[in-house]
Amino acid sequence: MTDLLARTAALVDIASPSRAEQALVAMIEAELRAQPTLSVDRVGDNLVARTQLGRTQRIVFAGHTDVVPATADNAVARIEGDRLHGVGSADMKGGLAVMLELARTLEDPAVDCTFVFYAREEIASAESGLGELFEQRPELLVGDVAILGEPTDALVEAGCQGTLRLEVTLQGARAHTARAWMGRNAVHRLGGLLDALATYEPRQPVIDGCRFHEGLQAVAVSGGVAGNVVPDSASVTINHRFAPDRSGAEAEAHVREVLAPFLEDGDTVVRTECAEGALPGLTHPLLGALVSRSGGEVLAKLGWTDVARFAAHGVPAVNFGPGDNTVAHTAGEYLDREPLERTMAVLRALVAEGVD
Repeated sequence: MTDLLARTAALVDIASPSRAEQALVAMIEAELRAQPTLSVDRVGDNLVARTQLGRTQRIVFAGHTDVVPATADNAVARIEGDRLHGVGSADMKGGLAVMLELARTLEDPAVDCTFVFYAREEIASAESGLGELFEQRPELLVGDVAILGEPTDALVEAGCQGTLRLEVTLQGARAHTARAWMGRNAVHRLGGLLDALATYEPRQPVIDGCRFHEGLQAVAVSGGVAGNVVPDSASVTINHRFAPDRSGAEAEAHVREVLAPFLEDGDTVVRTECAEGALPGLTHPLLGALVSRSGGEVLAKLGWTDVARFAAHGVPAVNFGPGDNTVAHTAGEYLDREPLERTMAVLRALVAEGVD
């Protein structure tokens, strides 16, 4: 039996920061092409491997090959007991190890399977390899449901929240600070707006039994001309995480309502990014079987993940993978053996048996 923790460690040791995943992709491609039951397509740095067994249902398993930049302490995998340390161990080379092992050991599955290994998830969504696949080869991604191997500690996290960013710029009037009364300080104007954000009460809607938790945060502030000049312009970047019962347009309208009391003629609000969320979508029998086999607990996915891309194309999707998402992207990122092996056991049973 394959030691999945050691398997993941070997993947961690193949560096794959965003835009530099080629070595890892080459290794995965060679392994997939060695499996006689799989047809393999490569699109750029993205790989799609599929069974063609004529089953009535198909599960798409998907995971990204890139990781965030390594630190001096986590670039090389290190196993201590039943814990693996290393960049990308949780997010999401443990998930990739599970996908590869599933692909390698398929024996008369009850469902057809598609395995999608895609590049550049950790950077701007416009560069996403999954987006590239949906644009260039959408037929490769057809399925009844999709399971994203994002770190969830082997619990089902359903749907995902959308994310919206706005750049708000307030205007003032420039003057010498020795005669400040002759100007108007744009940085000071930010005070009321920032107070409103600090006291904002986010919604916590429950959708299909999953409690989401929205957020509205200032994430960057800029302004100022020189040490002796009253600033005539100041900007704040705002990030809004919104539950999937709102569209991006509805979320933006809501944030603009919050901002309206602090805006005057000449001020601007510019949307710089918006990614729609995804509803839980748990009504499909295959996802119901996944929930049952994983213990019955379902959580809401508060961050944005690529389940939204699948949902936008009519494929209900969930997040289910090994690893603790709270340690992802940290210098101390790690992965424990137990959720890794539990994820493998649940998915192997789902593939072998399909719907109960």
